[in-house]
Amino acid sequence: MSAPHQKAGQKIALRASPLPGFAHINRYFDPLRKVDSAKILPGEYYVTRAAEFIVTVLGSCVSACIWDPTAKLGGMNHFMLPDPAGRQTAASLIAVATDGARYGSYAMEHLINTILKYGGRRERLRVKIVGGGCVLAGSTDIGAMNIAFVREFIANERIALVGEHVGGLTPRKVNFDPMTGRAQVKVISVMKNDTIAARERRYRKTLAQAVPGGEIELF
Repeated sequence: MSAPHQKAGQKIALRASPLPGFAHINRYFDPLRKVDSAKILPGEYYVTRAAEFIVTVLGSCVSACIWDPTAKLGGMNHFMLPDPAGRQTAASLIAVATDGARYGSYAMEHLINTILKYGGRRERLRVKIVGGGCVLAGSTDIGAMNIAFVREFIANERIALVGEHVGGLTPRKVNFDPMTGRAQVKVISVMKNDTIAARERRYRKTLAQAVPGGEIELF
């Protein structure tokens, strides 16, 4: 059903502009949830203080959902590998990825610093982590490496880890609401022609043909 005063096929205008530095992020109106949404890809992160969701799909990659509940400000990243040092085996499995796309050390620092820049306070930050599935059969468990990295990073930074949906053998889709800290995770249980492994290796087509399955979990 179309929104009120909307003609068929007409694109709904987003209610808020992105913060500086995020104009390149794909933002759209989600007609099901009736909310603006920002979809991030591997190597991207997004911070907002508007009432909008942040969305991504994860295989062995991990996303950290970080927010300040008092400032009503938060964001999410999507990283492919923990850090540059000593990761040659894992890095060789993923082609055509920039340093920003690969490394959690980069992704975590940039996400936290941007939240602080726009009014967040480090002592108030909360974080939930999602992803890290073992989806590349017969190879190094990149997902486990990513999970171990992000847990250690969060502990070292003394940020409160209040929820996680990680590990396992299946990809996930996550919708994060930075205003409330609520995360909705849907497991992707069936893949066509082993597409997840191919897309994580080729990067540009990651999870493009995933078939959704399973219930949405809130945490």
